[in-house]
Amino acid sequence: MISVLVLTKNEEQDLPGCLRSVAWSDDIVVYDSFSNDRTHEIAWASGARVIQRPDQDPSVAFGGDEAYHRTWGLREISYRYAWLFVIDADERLTPEAARELEAIASVPTTDAVAYRIRRRDFFQGRHLKHVQSSPWFIRFFRPELVRYDRLVNPITLVDGPVADLIYPLDHYPFSKGLSQWISRHNTYSSLESQQILRMRIHKFKPSVRRAIFSSDQAEKRLHLKFIYYFMPFRPLLKFVIIYFLRRGFLDGGPGLRYALMVLMYEFMIDLKLKEDAR
Repeated sequence: MISVLVLTKNEEQDLPGCLRSVAWSDDIVVYDSFSNDRTHEIAWASGARVIQRPDQDPSVAFGGDEAYHRTWGLREISYRYAWLFVIDADERLTPEAARELEAIASVPTTDAVAYRIRRRDFFQGRHLKHVQSSPWFIRFFRPELVRYDRLVNPITLVDGPVADLIYPLDHYPFSKGLSQWISRHNTYSSLESQQILRMRIHKFKPSVRRAIFSSDQAEKRLHLKFIYYFMPFRPLLKFVIIYFLRRGFLDGGPGLRYALMVLMYEFMIDLKLKEDAR
């Protein structure tokens, strides 16, 4: 009763575990960004469909526009069921969450058309309970009512009410090692810089009122993020927020190391923004 969309790019290591966690679905689509490892072979062996976007530039993450890439997957791929769950290859849906999704999909009508799920990130064997900026992500929805915005780390826009799920999704962002995480975020920081410049060109004006009081979480995040990009000492501010205000220090050594890597990532965005704006 639920279709599953798995986003991949050279995921032969993580894909088997991801597919096992969603094996209860008989409509799994592996939406692949032109992998050159065994990703396709693993997907086919599990019974999943493999689909690639024909116009995608495989040399750039998501073809250079993650929102367009994800929205294409919702609009151009045919799904067997009305409800869709979206998952990355380095994530695992817990059995309790799977049963919760199935219970929702079995109800003929529901008030919500999309659901946020709480993601548990793990680093160096520890669940990072405090140091994450936000653990909530919209991943379960009616695809015709959802679209994405922003070049990278996109905002999920929903035409209808959104509710929260009880049970979590587990995430292992460092499963391929620190080098892969750093390489990926080097690419992401370039896209973040391009996103900021694009919003400046289009003269987007963030609203403090909407950033604080908007009932639309996507709108709130959009305005907060752009306001944040103009704040002085932004990378250091991000470290203070996640490590001290959000009590990331309670996550021990892994929490401190993760907070420092986030600081580094934000600093990379600033450096590239200065370079790209010339």
